Amino acid sequence: MSAAGVSPAAQRTVRVWDLPVRLFHWTLVPLLLAMWWTGENRDIALHSCLGVVMVALLLFRLLWGIFGSETARFRQFLHRPRTVLAYLAGRLPHHVGHNPLGGWSVAVLLLLLVAQASCGLFAHDVDGMESGPLSHLVSYETADLARIWHHRIFNLILAMAALHVLAIAWYFVARSEDLLGPMLSGRKAVPEDVAAPRFASPLAALAAAAVAAGIAWWIGAGAPLPHSGA
Repeated sequence: MSAAGVSPAAQRTVRVWDLPVRLFHWTLVPLLLAMWWTGENRDIALHSCLGVVMVALLLFRLLWGIFGSETARFRQFLHRPRTVLAYLAGRLPHHVGHNPLGGWSVAVLLLLLVAQASCGLFAHDVDGMESGPLSHLVSYETADLARIWHHRIFNLILAMAALHVLAIAWYFVARSEDLLGPMLSGRKAVPEDVAAPRFASPLAALAAAAVAAGIAWWIGAGAPLPHSGA
């Protein structure tokens, strides 16, 4: 019997994760490592450039969470607390994408990443020689506070990442459910009576990526505004 409670013969393999979601997931991992390394080695110029890339990546994921494929949308995997409790009690049917508990862990991680990136945009370094692209919009004290929280939130991100890895291992060992494979291939075995998710057009992904990249570039340039004529 499988983790879903049905025999393998009663299952079929369907596409559950689109390419944009998988690219986001697997780009995020090396990008976080690179940002940690540049921060630790005080390569502030490269760290800032990577920060703008992170902003673009997060903006794209937020847009894709609204306009993207069914399993990528926030409304599909963010459930009420009673639904999460029912899932924990084993009273819910199979979930194609994120389960109710996993969905909220994804949301928390995204919020932490957004908060950490936002602090970096307004922060300056310890000696005040290097600053985020939006630090000129706030006071020195606020920029210093942003620097402090930029470091603190990163520790929370590391904790969430560790929990994420432990959860993947627990599902694999305790429930014989592979969560890593589908994020690589995009495909997953589900019960035959479970409908395959709907996917957004690749053109929608390109449009979202273009909007996210444009906004990130504008932020990286210091969010300049056009001068009005006198």
